[in-house]
Amino acid sequence: MSNNEKFIEFRKKYPRFIYKNYSLKKEENSINVVYDFSIENLCEFHPEITFDIEKLELANNFDSACAEKIIFSLGLVEMISYWKASCCPEIIIECGFIDEEDIIWLKKLFFNGLGEFFFRNEIKTDFNSFVDIKCNGKKFPTSDEFVSKKLNLIPVGGGKDSNVSLELLKENKQNNRCFIINPRGTTLECAKVAGYSDAEIVKVKRTIDKELLSLNAQGFLNGHTPFSAIVAFIALYCSYLIGSENIILSNESSANEGNVEGLNVNHQYSKSFEFEQDFNSFVKKNITSKIVYFSLLRPFSELQIAKQFSAFEKYHRVFKSCNLGSKTDSWCADCPKCLFVYSILIPFIDEKTLIEVFGKNMLDNPKLKDTFDGLVGFTPVKPFECVGTVDEINLSLSLAVKKFEKENKKLPFLLDYYSQKADIQKNISDLSILKAYNEENNIPEKFEKYTKEMYRFVSAVD
Repeated sequence: MSNNEKFIEFRKKYPRFIYKNYSLKKEENSINVVYDFSIENLCEFHPEITFDIEKLELANNFDSACAEKIIFSLGLVEMISYWKASCCPEIIIECGFIDEEDIIWLKKLFFNGLGEFFFRNEIKTDFNSFVDIKCNGKKFPTSDEFVSKKLNLIPVGGGKDSNVSLELLKENKQNNRCFIINPRGTTLECAKVAGYSDAEIVKVKRTIDKELLSLNAQGFLNGHTPFSAIVAFIALYCSYLIGSENIILSNESSANEGNVEGLNVNHQYSKSFEFEQDFNSFVKKNITSKIVYFSLLRPFSELQIAKQFSAFEKYHRVFKSCNLGSKTDSWCADCPKCLFVYSILIPFIDEKTLIEVFGKNMLDNPKLKDTFDGLVGFTPVKPFECVGTVDEINLSLSLAVKKFEKENKKLPFLLDYYSQKADIQKNISDLSILKAYNEENNIPEKFEKYTKEMYRFVSAVD
């Protein structure tokens, strides 16, 4: 049975997904949230999120009306991971209320955030018919209470991007707090290298219900979900708790580009400027106008961020952003993300250092040719990973070819293959990607000095 046939069959068999309730409890050193979801006639889910508050100073009540609205809204996004198992045609929300405008907002997040899921599973559906959302719950009381401590919350994922943000904002360190979901060696070490103590790191543990893993093993539908949207609401709750006015992301302009030519399919939809705008609108309307969510790196491309990162050597042997290697805190050196990061850094960091970091020369692996073709646009589907645009990877590799030639070094296999197929000279004749500054961003004026400083460095070309 094809996945599209499963999609049709499951929707007949399991017509309703229910967001029943959530619980919010404070223990001595933690705040615990448990959600109650169910697929009617099939099973229940009870995912948990735990906020470590042992070393935090709380500025606002964990269960105020405003806090409750954030936790409820987080559930709206958290349920995407569970709904997709059967794609029930109807969602019933029993523990809160959103109006028609917000239902459209939520449907948009579902549909665009699951664009890759629908595409890769070859599911045939459309925005109007894929789900109907209804609310039976009560409205939350109007409340916008918020005690500010003038703090900034900076999500740290362990990759080059968040490390660049940490470094750009180092003069504000006393007002900054790092934010990490499911902390691991790399994320904690990056925060430590940036100079943050354990008491300056907000830690959250998110647990997936094992029932979902069981359904996946049984052949129910599975695939990519908009995880960054979940991160956004978890960060919002943490910001509220500690009195942080700013959630400062590290999403680049490259995240706006999709993965499939001619189709609206974007692996990074919930990192896009479009989602950033939608999230801010929803929060301002329904929760609070006193916390701002923006990306400090939105004006820049992945290539520009890679160039800036190359100047921050203390992170080079610490950072990691391989999803496959996340459980072992390593680069797998065999996936699209590893190949992309290696390729975007090769013009700016010497080959010997990169080989030491990744454990091998990733551009000297013929087995990665198909992945490479997707990254550079030789094939129409870009790898479904957090990777940059086709134009910037082409410029990066072209600059690398020129760098190797200048140093009279032999080109590794994939770079040699690329040099024979691409127009290197044409690519490097236009350095506009390095000189670009995307004005479509939400950066508050007081933070623009940091991006302008970065721009001066990354736009300077020989």
